Amino acid sequence: MEFFWFIPSHGDGRYLGTYRGGRKADFSYFKQIAQAADTLGYTGVLIPTGRTCEDPWMLASALMPLTQRLKFLVAVRPGLMSPSVAARMAATADRISEGRLLVNLVAGGNPAELAGDGLFLKHDDRYGAADEFLSVWKSLLEGKEVDFHGEYVQIKGGKLLFPSYQKPYPPIYFGGSSPAGQRVAAKHSDVYLTWGEPLPQAAKKIEEVRRLAAFEGRSVRFGIRLHIIVRETENEAWAAADQLIQYVDHQTIERAKKAFSQMDSIGQSRMAGLQKGREALEISPNLWAGIGLVRTGAGTALVGSPEQVAERIKEYAEIGIETFILSGYPHLEEAYRTAELLSPLLPFKNTSSTDLFHTKGELTAASSPIESRV
Repeated sequence: MEFFWFIPSHGDGRYLGTYRGGRKADFSYFKQIAQAADTLGYTGVLIPTGRTCEDPWMLASALMPLTQRLKFLVAVRPGLMSPSVAARMAATADRISEGRLLVNLVAGGNPAELAGDGLFLKHDDRYGAADEFLSVWKSLLEGKEVDFHGEYVQIKGGKLLFPSYQKPYPPIYFGGSSPAGQRVAAKHSDVYLTWGEPLPQAAKKIEEVRRLAAFEGRSVRFGIRLHIIVRETENEAWAAADQLIQYVDHQTIERAKKAFSQMDSIGQSRMAGLQKGREALEISPNLWAGIGLVRTGAGTALVGSPEQVAERIKEYAEIGIETFILSGYPHLEEAYRTAELLSPLLPFKNTSSTDLFHTKGELTAASSPIESRV
């Protein structure tokens, strides 16, 4: 298994749906989270994209020299830049970091936001553009000279002088719940990402992408994006979940629903469909949809004791998921807490976490890492 953490480049806090307990989104804080993830043994960090976030490429480039092993999953949006420019950016970042770049292709699901960036393609057309973008991007990084005349991308005599560190190119992570998105993922991605749906729904998506990839003569690995609320006991974990949304009122939920309804993302629609009312947010064992009341994108969290959460993660692993991209509020403290409680029970791929924890999960220092580092 690989465990990733999250850089909250749009801001962070102790509660959802309110500015109370909010935490400023600044570089000093991002640096603390990245260095904590590096030390604790996470494989990498996901940096989000969108008009409410800091630019992921600039942020990753600034954080790479401040970390040692950590990989950076950085978003690319087809249609907002030429694939040749994106290939040069990726090759440069990959060389500077000595192979620590991962590329997260994001087609986008909010037409209003995309229009603000000058992109006016409809849902399936965005995936058509992503297909052509990746065809050119991959060919350039493979060292080919590219002439490409597609519906969305036009390239004549494209070349890349300086290659990437990783061969043939940095791994591609791709999410998309629609048939159009899954076809592109099967054709191009190294890792297909899903948001945290109940096990049967996630298994069905994985089987479909696996089938489509086999049709392309390829194989694809799988990952999942989840929030996490883990505490020493189950009761403490559910109390923490309730506390996270204690300031989320009816008006806030209705405003969020209105915003969600303007999106054409199938994945977002599936997230919203998991909610059956505020009093019925545990949609499958230890899987909680409370975050999706007000947050776009990944809207579910695993909630429970270390043993319960580890068991749920192992169940996802049994259907083929290898990469777990986790997050928790606030992200600095929860990075420590998650590693402290789960690394003794799960095989973190990076071994640096053993510097902090004994094999039975006891701290090597007298005080907890949260107390000593925050």
